[in-house]
Amino acid sequence: MLETSARLLALLSLLQTRREWSGRELAERLDITTRTVRRDVDKLRELGYPVDANVGSRGGYRLGAGAEMPPLLLDDQEVLAVALGLDAVTTGAVADMAEASAGALAKLRQVMPSRLRHRLDALRIEAVPRTAPASAVSADRLTEIATACHRNERLRFDYRRNDGEESRREIEPYRLVRNGNRWYLVGFDLQRMAWRSFRVDRMEPKVPTGPRFTPREPPEGGAAAFVLRGLGSVYRRATARVRIHAPLDEVSAMVHESWGALESGDEHSCEVTLYSTSLASIARWMYAFGADFTIIEPAELRAEMASAAEYHDRVAERYRRAVDARP
Repeated sequence: MLETSARLLALLSLLQTRREWSGRELAERLDITTRTVRRDVDKLRELGYPVDANVGSRGGYRLGAGAEMPPLLLDDQEVLAVALGLDAVTTGAVADMAEASAGALAKLRQVMPSRLRHRLDALRIEAVPRTAPASAVSADRLTEIATACHRNERLRFDYRRNDGEESRREIEPYRLVRNGNRWYLVGFDLQRMAWRSFRVDRMEPKVPTGPRFTPREPPEGGAAAFVLRGLGSVYRRATARVRIHAPLDEVSAMVHESWGALESGDEHSCEVTLYSTSLASIARWMYAFGADFTIIEPAELRAEMASAAEYHDRVAERYRRAVDARP
């Protein structure tokens, strides 16, 4: 059986890993009686840990929220995950958290066992310091929007579209979604009576927030899927079909499902449907297949291919001049 101090630490660790434990479950895990569990819970409370208890057949113990953060007991993998996450925040999509994350990481490294410091140093990648991306937003703004989502309060904001047009919006906010270095807010637009997604860095929220609302049925697949569908429509403004004069098994590895679809052909060729923001972009891509190709549709792609050919001729000339030039 564990000594009292070690047992209290083990009990605290268990309470931090799950929302609720029954007294019997804790007793079995710690190899003690339920009476000892009750005494140990009282000792944790005396030390300042807010342990809540529910009585009855479904009763149990849970670690509640206190006035201060209690010391966390993390295993090795959890410590590394937290440290790497803090390190990544310094160049992430939240604009004003670099100093706080660096301070938290320094405190964490100070109390790390040496074996974990060595592993963390081995995992870190040397990177060129860079400023936060232009699309980064402040933690305060994210918190305000997330609070409105949680409280089901309408949100009013000025919004600037990609083309520079500005408008006033009023929505029922649903969820924040992060994609790469950009944050998106998914909500029900009350003027357009439809679900929409908005880039948070283009929003200027107004205070106070609006009245509370009854949540609607969320968009199909949830907020993240809705954002990805919207981004996909942007990247599929242009579509083209071409025949690649190379076997299917050679071409398939070069076509990602997010921007192309393959169709089988004969043993020497296959057809590819390509998606992009423009036909010019598709024309520029084609050299990557390393094979001859034939345009199926649209006819407008031929003009873009001619422009791409001229572009590559100019690039080839630059290379030839570099080869022939003498220092």
